[in-house]
Amino acid sequence: METNVLPTMNMSAETMGCCPKFNHEVWDGRPLHFKDKRFVRAKSRSVLQVPINMGSVFSRVQEHIEDAAAQDADSYLTLSRDLSSSESDHYFAVTGDVADEEMTTLSGDFITRIFEGSYRHAWDWMLEMKTAAEAAGYTAKQFFMFYTTCPKCTKVYGKN
Repeated sequence: METNVLPTMNMSAETMGCCPKFNHEVWDGRPLHFKDKRFVRAKSRSVLQVPINMGSVFSRVQEHIEDAAAQDADSYLTLSRDLSSSESDHYFAVTGDVADEEMTTLSGDFITRIFEGSYRHAWDWMLEMKTAAEAAGYTAKQFFMFYTTCPKCTKVYGKN
């Protein structure tokens, strides 16, 4: 397994001028191994796990990533996890330092699965991931979601 490598995506496959169309075949069931992989870490607020400023946080961070020329030309990854019903962490994979943002690294082995549906099913998906991790010989310590497209692009593509 390669270290710090993301599946290649067609970053020019934009129909909205926003999010590339997600190719689930290259992600589903793909193991990832990170060792000190660089990320921008940002927080968003929620009310009962319903995001209230996620869009503005993502827009700000993405603008800073673009200004720093720190976006991988062949792929992207934003990992999200709920810290509580009122706060979430988001990790944006980057290739270099990004000014005015908190930098961090992630290390570990990750397994990926594609789920389609309403956020209300997230708990079921986490239980399924826990089972998948155990079947692969791992102990799941944290769960992250990768929302592959923004709400506007989800409407255009028909799914997220």
